[in-house]
Amino acid sequence: MQSLLPAAARIGARLKARGETIGVCESSIGGLLSASLLAVPGASAYFISGAVVYTRAGGDALLAIPPAAREGLRASTEPYALLMARTIRARLGTSWGSAETGASGPTGNRYGDAAGHACIAIVGPVEKSITVETGSPDRIANMRAFAAAALELLERNLSA
Repeated sequence: MQSLLPAAARIGARLKARGETIGVCESSIGGLLSASLLAVPGASAYFISGAVVYTRAGGDALLAIPPAAREGLRASTEPYALLMARTIRARLGTSWGSAETGASGPTGNRYGDAAGHACIAIVGPVEKSITVETGSPDRIANMRAFAAAALELLERNLSA
């Protein structure tokens, strides 16, 4: 997590300076994104809440996305990550929503994505999504890579 802290500190400072807030919904990152943002002193000024949504049952309970909104979508895609980010933002009333869905490894997911695949989205004044492919089955390294990519996506778009 140490390698994530400099970006998290810059993001926290920028969010505080702008009076903005964030809500996080992560899956294969397992809470690492939230932990890095919360490690910054004064995080309560910008971090409203986060959820680790690892299964459909968890998503149903925590996000309450209506089945009609998921129609035609599958997890581990950019459109699904955007839906998650929009939903967490709306449910928490935050300036920004960040979401991730993927397969950290050591095997792929049930949708046919290989280990090391993740889709990450941010929703706020702008909406952006990316796909990360590490090509690695290393679960811990993938979790770190996905969290770093999520922080980089957010930081880049906070600067815009």
